[in-house]
Amino acid sequence: MIRLCATNIVSSLGFSSKENYEKVTRGISGVKLYPAGTLDVPKDFCASMIDNERLEEAFGMHCEPKADYTKLEKAAILSVVLALEGTSIDPADNDTLFILSSTKGNVDFLETDPYSEKIYLWHSSRMIADYFGNPNTPMIVSNACISGACAQIVAHRELSSGKYHTAIVVGADMLCKFIVSGFQTLRAMSPTFCRPFDVDRKGLNLGEVAATMVYRVSEEKEGIELVTGAIRNDANHISGPSRTGEGGYNALKYICRNIESKDIAFINAHGTATLYNDEMESIAITRAGLGAVPVNCLKGYYGHTLGAAGVLEAILASYALQSHNILATKGFGKLGVSQPIDVVGGLRTTDKDYFIKLLSGFGGTNAAMLFKLWRNDK
Repeated sequence: MIRLCATNIVSSLGFSSKENYEKVTRGISGVKLYPAGTLDVPKDFCASMIDNERLEEAFGMHCEPKADYTKLEKAAILSVVLALEGTSIDPADNDTLFILSSTKGNVDFLETDPYSEKIYLWHSSRMIADYFGNPNTPMIVSNACISGACAQIVAHRELSSGKYHTAIVVGADMLCKFIVSGFQTLRAMSPTFCRPFDVDRKGLNLGEVAATMVYRVSEEKEGIELVTGAIRNDANHISGPSRTGEGGYNALKYICRNIESKDIAFINAHGTATLYNDEMESIAITRAGLGAVPVNCLKGYYGHTLGAAGVLEAILASYALQSHNILATKGFGKLGVSQPIDVVGGLRTTDKDYFIKLLSGFGGTNAAMLFKLWRNDK
């Protein structure tokens, strides 16, 4: 099986998965209102951003400066270093593959140094892998907002093929004027804190995170297993989701073909708090026969973290399942989608063994993953 054996989250809420999970269970959000002028953006915006001073301090404490790293690269390297602490995993091993998930990379360099290699994702992936002395060519997954899920599905395929024994998946995106002003131009940004699936939702918040998941081939049935995943593109529109939830529906039907809905603890949805995305997800979920399964979303704690979202949220969902919890959807009050899905408004408990991670993105991209908790008492 493909087992999750180590994780880390570097975010506005903390620099470990445990710290992040504990704050989320207490309802603490890293999203703040930033005034006009922040990141040279002309309008106020709500976002979750990593404290630069704390990042520099932590990087200096845990990592060795081997090159001139960008903020994204520092956060990613730090996240991998902290994920591997206490494990026996050698990141320089020939059997270890690095996979970087990001939507924008160092796109901010387009304004200051448009000819710099730092702009390119291949450069960042190489910088990260080289820091750890890894001899393999790192892989890059950049597929809009489903990148984090795609990267994990790629890791599952590579490990299942027998080519590698370990896959280190790191998702990272940092905010800059290009990203924030772009979403503002699309009128997708909420002027206040986001409210996924709520009748009064007004759009998304943005966030920056570096998050790491380390997967290994294992014969031991314990902990969290990534059972399967599916990527489905319905090619509906460059930025608008399918009104029938076609891609999400097809992805969900594929990953659930061997299990029953009664065995699923929850669906961790994309839940951007935009009008059409939340509606589309509710339709996809009910069409797939999963309308009775509890649904939650974590955007109220971090905002939309772009290429890191699938990694960040899968980590927190895994922690929750291992703790027999279903995390609350911060900002949700009254259902605002057409389908009667069960959106989780407060922390719940569960005794079930599976959860689903669902994502969607620009260009009609959709992805779903099925995770299982192996327990000694069952």
